[in-house]
Amino acid sequence: MDPIGEAWLTALDSRVANGPFVGRSLGESWRLMPAAWRGTRSGRHQNFPILAKFLFPREKLSIQVHPDDAFAGRFEEAAGGRGKTEMWHIVSAEPGAELLLGLKPGVTQEDFVQGLAHETVEDLFVRYAVRAGETYFVQAGTQHAILPGMVVCEIQEYSDLTYRVYDYGRVDAQGKSRELHLEKALQVTRFGGTRSGRILPLPLHSPDANKHLLAACEYFATERWDCDRTTALENDATEFQLIIILSGRGELHEAEASHSYLPGQAWFLPAELPISLLHPNEPTSLLRVTVPDKNVLYSQLLRMGFDAQAITRVLVM
Repeated sequence: MDPIGEAWLTALDSRVANGPFVGRSLGESWRLMPAAWRGTRSGRHQNFPILAKFLFPREKLSIQVHPDDAFAGRFEEAAGGRGKTEMWHIVSAEPGAELLLGLKPGVTQEDFVQGLAHETVEDLFVRYAVRAGETYFVQAGTQHAILPGMVVCEIQEYSDLTYRVYDYGRVDAQGKSRELHLEKALQVTRFGGTRSGRILPLPLHSPDANKHLLAACEYFATERWDCDRTTALENDATEFQLIIILSGRGELHEAEASHSYLPGQAWFLPAELPISLLHPNEPTSLLRVTVPDKNVLYSQLLRMGFDAQAITRVLVM
């Protein structure tokens, strides 16, 4: 069996495993859902707005960059017209695991092109040694590459637009190299710098779980919950919740049913769902993902006692 490089949890063709839309694709289910399920704000999207993946790199992934919405909307309408801002949460990491994220200050387009020509382009990147539990924000326009030796949970706006600029000279079984997209990549790369990098999470005080806000922007807000007791999942009529189980087993209880959960699963909780409960049978770690209103989230964090500087380290405005 060939190794699996990534698993898409919320692909539009993923099949719903239970509930009233069992057996249907996620894309079809999203279109058929009552508006109250999608949420008064997050439901405005024509298609499901969040793509969640697990990545299992066994070798260096290509050096690449993603466009923003403005560029994608103008030049990539046939590919969906959406850019790609994302975040990476490191689920596990072997000793020495690293990633490349963002160019060093002062690197110009000319420097970058010369680095590609001389196969020294890796030297132009900020290099991070990664550890389990860390989070990295990847703003559109940021050159990057994930290196081997880790498992990553990636949360992103729903787009598969990738401009590959360097693939280490690899070829397939027929001796063909993968397509590169240098011209477009240079157009979308922000050589003056971006907000990308490692993010220190904000602790969210809670009586029933250890909760942290990992990263937030206009496309997603992601929290990590570490639960060892029954934990409430309160609803919000404006937004659905996506729950991704990183580790642990237990049950999700709601008014009409109880469901067992396992690591690697993604659960869609409708916006109108009454309060539900997560009951761990063993300590459980999960990601809770929503589509936020940035200004509302900013105000909520201010009321919780965080200062503006701490908030803007996590929330990209």
